[in-house]
Amino acid sequence: MAAAILTLLIWAYLLLARGNFWLIQRPSAGLRTGRPARIAVIIPARDEADVIGKPVQSLLQQTGGHTLRIFLVDDGSSDGTAAVARDAAHAIGRSADLAIVQAQPLPAGWSGKLWALQQGVEQAEQWRPDFYLFTDADVVHAPENVSRLGAIAEAETRDLVSFMVKLHCETAAEKLLIPAFVYFFFKLYPPAWIADPKRSAAGAAGGCMLIRPAALLAAGGIAAIRGEVIDDCALAAAVKRQGGRLWLGASDSAGSIRPYGGFAGIGRMISRSAFNQLRHSLWLLLIAAAGMIATYFLPVGLTIFSHRLAPALVSGVAWLLMTISFLPILRMYRLSPLLSLALPLIALFYLGATIHSAWRYWAGRGGEWKGRFQDPVRERHSTGG
Repeated sequence: MAAAILTLLIWAYLLLARGNFWLIQRPSAGLRTGRPARIAVIIPARDEADVIGKPVQSLLQQTGGHTLRIFLVDDGSSDGTAAVARDAAHAIGRSADLAIVQAQPLPAGWSGKLWALQQGVEQAEQWRPDFYLFTDADVVHAPENVSRLGAIAEAETRDLVSFMVKLHCETAAEKLLIPAFVYFFFKLYPPAWIADPKRSAAGAAGGCMLIRPAALLAAGGIAAIRGEVIDDCALAAAVKRQGGRLWLGASDSAGSIRPYGGFAGIGRMISRSAFNQLRHSLWLLLIAAAGMIATYFLPVGLTIFSHRLAPALVSGVAWLLMTISFLPILRMYRLSPLLSLALPLIALFYLGATIHSAWRYWAGRGGEWKGRFQDPVRERHSTGG
């Protein structure tokens, strides 16, 4: 009975006391476009020729009266990324609003993406923008997306506004696993807590972040987070420590066009940063595994296999709360609510990917992305992490 009560308490806490993360905060439809602003869009790009054209065109066709200039940092691409971006801008008559920055060799201690962003900022600051927009090379923006970001920043006096963009979700594996990625992200970083200046919680979604230059400068600039793997949340934390105000939510006005493919591709995406999230600690990995078991597997096991009615009923309520919590994100992705019943199995996949992330890190292959290992072993690890 004690185990059943534990599962119910866990899910009561998650639904009622963790910032309503599961309701998936989204921008208000009634937001008014703020004053026209100069927005420097910085895109780090390494071998992105297959996707870069549409994002560039989408950004150059934004509505709302803002003046946008794109600074695309070509990070050693070998596939003609810069040429594809130029052709895309030329095709809509906006070549003058695209600047290609050739990245310099990667210095020690920097991740590739952050070194690219740093060089983009150095070029863009000469243009004296009101905001920087950091966005990924695979993210296509609806015409009103940048105006929505700016409207939130102005209406709520936020220094960093970020959208968790709608991720690619077409294959069977993506439909099963990608909504859960967003769900687990918001569980770790509840938007209501992030927006609350009285709480230390800080997070952002790196695919689409609007930040005021003064806030970036006060946080120490990109150099302050130069070696971070989970760089978006590290930047948000640096901004909030300096008194900056944050806003994080989900939006379908921007979406990734990069396919994850099957289970292996999604597993690699999770493994890239999962063990870094646990600060490379074996103890935290064991605690996380125990927490996942108690949260997602125990309610199901007790409901189905308990020989006593009371524990089965109590754990059944916990399972019901779990199922309910997953429905809003499935609705956002326009998927069947029946997929909520698969959440325990989905959690098992994520747990496996987290363990794989630890193995990759200890093997010296942590944070692998486009030929770089961005989460190297920096010191000998004990079980204390």
